[in-house]
Order: sequence, then structure tokens, then C-alpha cells
Amino acid sequence: MAALTVSLNRLTLKNPILVASGTFGYAKEMTAFVDFTQLGGIIPKTVTPQPRPGNPPPRTVETASGMLNSIGLDNDGFDQFVAEKLPYLAGLGTSIIVNIAAKTNDDFRRMAGRLHEVAGVSAIELNISCPNVSGGVDFGTDPELAAEVVAAVRSSCSIPVIAKLTPNVTSVIPIAKAVAEAGADAVSLINTFQGMAIDWKRRRPVLGNVLGGLSGPAIKPLALRIVWQVAQQVKIPIIGIGGIQSIDDVMEFLLAGATAVQIGTANFYNPGLSNQLIRELPAALTTLGAGSVAEVVGTLQIPKRD
Repeated sequence: MAALTVSLNRLTLKNPILVASGTFGYAKEMTAFVDFTQLGGIIPKTVTPQPRPGNPPPRTVETASGMLNSIGLDNDGFDQFVAEKLPYLAGLGTSIIVNIAAKTNDDFRRMAGRLHEVAGVSAIELNISCPNVSGGVDFGTDPELAAEVVAAVRSSCSIPVIAKLTPNVTSVIPIAKAVAEAGADAVSLINTFQGMAIDWKRRRPVLGNVLGGLSGPAIKPLALRIVWQVAQQVKIPIIGIGGIQSIDDVMEFLLAGATAVQIGTANFYNPGLSNQLIRELPAALTTLGAGSVAEVVGTLQIPKRD
């Protein structure tokens, strides 16, 4: 049996299959479909310092091979999350990576410092890349600002830190380099692409917030490209995200340079997929003659040109 354990610097996971923030609720909703103890980790939906009502409806719309969402980080706030959601999550028998978002470095620092004191938190994922929230995307599009957030969080806690980056920039590489230098243990690539849908008969946008984040199989080739490009330039581990719905997709991300992956949109139409992928992973590794996940990460072979 192949070894499935992976290391994201200071964070060790039992396997590379994670479920993405915003697609898995707070896990309780998925109890009937998922064996949580088998997962590499759970990333619950983003939490902010104060409660947020989110964006006006409609908030989601299906697109060709994907979906647009404009939820707007709807949540009950950090205090309620720590008091009511985290105790349940901490008892699920897998790594819990808390995804946080804020509009200031001080708020990021305060939340991270509090999570440092709470049992059951394996790591923090910094949402500096949400395309649907005013203020959030600014951090993720500027290398200096992104680095400042990571440095602020690192100064307030010793929990492993993952930076979730936006693809809505000319190049992700400068931002990935900046957060790596600031002390991020890993980067999550990628968050959604900004897009929109139009109801032409009504001459109106479909989403209440006009713009939303595109996810699902439609973005997989773009996500693979970004993971591969960043892996060539940045030495910290990468968590690949974007349209993963089969073991073939998982293996493609691993070869491109991802050490772990997150299952996102597929949770909506195949909630048991994450467990299925974990079962299928050993055979896929054996197909490549690999005895561990680490042996295949970043091993994509590019033909040499004459």
C-alpha cells in the first residue's frame, strides 16, 4: 500500500485530499455522505471578525462546466464560530484548517492569535483572494500587502499558515513569492475566477451582486497552469484547487506540482467524492510505480525541444 501522508512544511496530513472552504459548510451538513475520519482535512467556510449577511440573491448560477457564486462570505462571525462550530469540528478525527478573512492586518492578527489558543485547529488558511467581497481581493493582488497579512498572522501565532491566492492577476508568481518569503507554510492555488452571467431577455445580470466567482471543471486547465508555473518558482508546498472531480484530476495536479488538493464545487453534486478519491489514490500511485504521494509531486516531464 502506498504511503499517503503528505507534509506542508509544519502541517502533516494523513492524505492529500482536503475539502475546500465554502463548499462543505461546517461539516455537519455532510454527515450522511462523508466519513470525516478518512479525509486529509476539512476547511470550513470562511469566517470573518464580525457577522456578515452576505451578498443579495441570487447568489449562485450554473454555467457551462461550472458555476458562479457570489455568496459574499455569509457567516455568523468569529466569536460564534469559535464557541459553537469549532468544538464540533475539532472532534471529527481529521485536521481542521480554519479559513479566515478580514479587511485589516490587525483583524487577521487578532483572529489568528485567538485560534492559536484553541485546541483542535491544525492550520489557518488566509482568504486574501475572495472576488466577491470589497477589501478582500486587494490583499491578494498586491505582493506587498499579501506579505504583510502573512507576516501579521505569523507574528501572533505558531499555527501553520496557508495563503489562498487569487488568479485574478496578471501573474500569481510574484504574490506567491511574497507570501513564501513572509513565512507562509504553503499556498492554495487557486480561488475562483471573476465572471458574470446575463439574463438577456430581462436585460439584467443574473447574480444579485452582478459579478461572481467561477469554479468547477471549466477552470481546471487554468488552475493546472498556475500550479505548474508557481511550482517552478516557489519552493513552499502548493495545495491545488480547481475543477477536481476524478482521480485523474488529482494525479494531474500532483504531477504539476501540488502536494495536496482541495475538492470544491464537486461536493455539491457528488458529496462522497472525497472519500472515493482517497480509496482510488493508492492504485493510481501504483500505476506510476510510486510508493508514496511525495514521489509523484512535481514530476511532470516536459519534452525537450531541439
